[in-house]
Amino acid sequence: MATPLLLRQVLLLHRLRFHNYQRLTVAAPHRLWCTAATPTTNPSSSSSEHAKQKPSSAVTINSSNFALKSKDPGREGDPDYRKWKVKEEEILRDIEPVVVLTKDILHSRRYIDGEQLIDEDEKVVVEKLLAYHPHSEDKIGSGLDSIMVDRHPQFGNSRCLFVVRTDGSWIDFSYQKCLREYIRAKYPIHAEKFIREHFKRGSGG
Repeated sequence: MATPLLLRQVLLLHRLRFHNYQRLTVAAPHRLWCTAATPTTNPSSSSSEHAKQKPSSAVTINSSNFALKSKDPGREGDPDYRKWKVKEEEILRDIEPVVVLTKDILHSRRYIDGEQLIDEDEKVVVEKLLAYHPHSEDKIGSGLDSIMVDRHPQFGNSRCLFVVRTDGSWIDFSYQKCLREYIRAKYPIHAEKFIREHFKRGSGG
């Protein structure tokens, strides 16, 4: 009877050892898998993951700020800047009709070289441009007979406006110089800033 009992104890012990071996061998891989998965659940790893997400969020903010910089950041909220933009648009609307007309006269085929302007166009050019030229009296000289379109005396590839005097002589004048003086006279506070931003340097006589 002792032998079977002893045998049962030996078998039970063996079974326990085998069970522990199985538990250890199965548990080991399980623990290894948990270790590999720990970064997604470990608090320190979570903060690390959060830190990785921060730059992404910061990039979005920075790119948004960069877009604002390209549009003069902060300027839109500046009352002086808003006043300037309103005045700038007002000046542009004011001078646009005469600028469009003058460019059409000079660059379209409406007039050939040496041709005098029709009365309607001449009236606008004299009243809106020539009258404001800083040396208008010198340009008119003996008297105004007509306004003519012809090649520039120095730059043959470009055309310009000419005052044809009553004595038969003629002299060129710059419509841009006339416009600048018109803006200075009508918009003295904003004139120089507008001229710097919208007119090329040097514009003939």
